[in-house]
Amino acid sequence: MEYRSLSQNEIKQLQEQHCYADDWNNIQVAIDFQPHHIHYANFSGRVRLGVFEKEYIIPGGLKVTSGIHHATIHNCTIGNNVRIFNVQNYMANYDIDEDTCIENINTLLVDGSTTFGNGVKVPVMNEGGGREIPIYNELSAQLAYVLTLYRHRPQLIERLQQLIDKYAETHRSERGYIGKNVHILNCGTIKNVYIGSHAVINGASLLKNGSINSNQHAPVKIGSGVKCNDFILCSGVEITDSTLVSKCFIGQGCIMGKHYSALDSLFFSNCQGMHGEATAIFAGPYTVSHHKSSLLIAGMFSFLNAGSGSNQSNHMYKLGPIHQGIAERGAKTTSDSYILWPARVGAFTLVMGRHSKHSDTSDLPFSYMIENATESYLVPAVNLRSVGTVRDAQKWPKRDNRKDPHQLDQINFNLLSPYTIQKMFHGQAVLRKLQAISGKTSEVYVYQNCKIRNSSLRHGIQLYEMGINKFLGNSLISRLEQHPWNSLEDIRRILQPSTSIGLGEWIDLSGMIAPKEAISTLLDQIEAGQVTLANIQTRFEQIHQSYYEYEWTWAHEKLLQRWGKSNEDIQMEDLITTIKQWKKAVIDLDYMLYDDAQKEFNLNAQTGFGIDGDETQKHLDFTSVRGSFENNPFVLSVKKHIEVKGALGDKMLTRLQAIL
Repeated sequence: MEYRSLSQNEIKQLQEQHCYADDWNNIQVAIDFQPHHIHYANFSGRVRLGVFEKEYIIPGGLKVTSGIHHATIHNCTIGNNVRIFNVQNYMANYDIDEDTCIENINTLLVDGSTTFGNGVKVPVMNEGGGREIPIYNELSAQLAYVLTLYRHRPQLIERLQQLIDKYAETHRSERGYIGKNVHILNCGTIKNVYIGSHAVINGASLLKNGSINSNQHAPVKIGSGVKCNDFILCSGVEITDSTLVSKCFIGQGCIMGKHYSALDSLFFSNCQGMHGEATAIFAGPYTVSHHKSSLLIAGMFSFLNAGSGSNQSNHMYKLGPIHQGIAERGAKTTSDSYILWPARVGAFTLVMGRHSKHSDTSDLPFSYMIENATESYLVPAVNLRSVGTVRDAQKWPKRDNRKDPHQLDQINFNLLSPYTIQKMFHGQAVLRKLQAISGKTSEVYVYQNCKIRNSSLRHGIQLYEMGINKFLGNSLISRLEQHPWNSLEDIRRILQPSTSIGLGEWIDLSGMIAPKEAISTLLDQIEAGQVTLANIQTRFEQIHQSYYEYEWTWAHEKLLQRWGKSNEDIQMEDLITTIKQWKKAVIDLDYMLYDDAQKEFNLNAQTGFGIDGDETQKHLDFTSVRGSFENNPFVLSVKKHIEVKGALGDKMLTRLQAIL
C-alpha cells in the first residue's frame, strides 16, 4: 500500500476530533485516507493508517463504522477498514491487516524481541526434566513423538533442536501481526502474540507469548476468561470458559473449555479437554477428557477416552515426580480408575479400578485390566468382541474437526494393522508360554504384575487367532480385488510385493502407523543433516500415504510363514483355506458384537425407565427413548456387515475354485 503524509487540513480536523500526536510528521496515511472516523485517538511513534469507509452490522442489528475511537496507538500499522474502539490502556508495535475489529480491550503490545511462542521448551511427560520439547507452528504429532521418546539418539535430538531453533529465529520480531477479519472483543492484556486471520477472541483475560495460527479455512476461537502463556494454537482450535493454558502446544481441531487446566503439555489433532486437568502429558490425536476430577499427568496417550475421576500418579519415590507412563492407542479408563506410574497399558485396553503394580500389558492388546481386591486381573483380547471398541473406531474419522487443507498430523484410523496384529502374535506367544511354564491346568497365571485366569487365557488365544485371521484375510482379498487375474500364475505375480519396506517391526508414532525401518531411515538422514525441517513433514506424509503398500509387504510375509512356502510355491488350497478362515473369523466376531450390543437392551438396561408404571410401561418408555434392538443403527450395520462379508467371501472362493 502507498502512503503519504497528512495534510494540514487533515491534521486540523483530527485535532478538532480530539486526536493528538507527539509528532504529526510521523503519521502516514493511505492515498485515499479520510479522517472522518477517527476520534479521541492518541498517536505516538511511527503510525500508518489505511482507509476507513466500511460499515459493519454487529449481532443485534447495530450498525458501526470502521475507524479509531478512544485509543492510544504507538508504532502501529492499521490496515484498511479496521475498527478500533475503546482501548483502555494502549496498543503498541503491531501491524493490523484489513477488516479487523478490536473493541474494549486493555492492552495490545509487543515488548522487545519475541518469537511468539516458537522455541518454547515444554517439559512433557517428565516434570523432572529430560524430555523438553521445543514447540513451533508446524510441529506434528510424529515429530514430537521422535523428540520425546528418542532420547537414546542424542545427535538426532540435537539436530532437530537446531532446526527448530533456526525456524524460531525466522519468526523473531519486535512487531506483532494481526491478520484479516480478526475480531478481538472485551479482552484484557494481549502481549507478544501473533494472531492469524479470521480468529475470534472474545473475553480472553490474558494472552502472552504465543501464536494463534488461525486462517480462513479453520478459524481459531478463544472465549471468556481464557488465560494462555507460552503457547501455540493451531488452526481450528477452540478454547473457552476460563480455560488455563501454560507452556502448551494445542493441535489442529482441538477443543478445550469448562475451566480446563493444561500445563506443560502437547495436544495433537482433535483432542478435547473439559473440566479436568492435564500436566506434562503427550496427548496424541483424539485424547479426550470430559469430566471433573480427571487428571492426566506425565503420560503419553492417543485415542484415549478418560472416564470421570481418572487419575495417575508420577510421584512414587522420594526423588520427586519423575515417573511416566504410556497408554497405547485406543486405551480407555473407567470412572475413578487409577494407575500408578511407571506402567504401560496395551492398545485398545479398558482400565477399570485402581492399579499400583506397575504392569506392562503392551503385548496383550484389546484387553480388560480390572481391579479385584487390590490385584490387577487381565482379560486378554476380550475387547475385540466389544461394541464400544468397534464404535470408537467408526466414530473417530467422523469426528475429525480439521478443516485446514494443510494437516500437520498423519492419522491412521485402522483398528487392525500390522502394529496391532504383531502384538496379537506376541500376545499368543506370551499366553502359550505361560501355559507351558505353569501348566494348562493352573487356575491363575501371573504376567507383568497382572493375574490372568485360565479361562481368560485360553479364550484370549482364540480371540487373537480370530483377529489375525481377519486381518490377513482382509489384506489378501484386498490385494486380489485390486488386480485382474485368471490363473494361479497371475495370482502369484499379483501377490508379490512391490517394495521390501514393511518387513519387521511396526510402530505407532502417535497416530501414524508405519514400519520401523522406514522411520529409522528418515531419522538417520535427519541425523546426517540431509533433511530440512519442512522435508521432514513431507517425508512423514509420504510414509503415511504408502501405508497400504507397506502393509501388504508385512501381511504377505506373514501369509508365507503360515503357509510355509515361498511366493512361487503358493497353491490354490492355501488361498482358499485363508479366505475360509477369514470368513469364519469375520462372521464369528460380528456375532460376538451382536450379542454384546444386545446386552444394552436387556431388562437390566431398562432399570430406571417407566418410573410410575408397570413392566409394560417400562418397556414402552425404554423403546421410545432408546429404540428397539432390531432397528438400532449399529445392530443393523453389524447385520449388514455379516451379509456383505459373507457374500464377498463366497464370491472370492467361487472365483478361486473355478481355476483349480
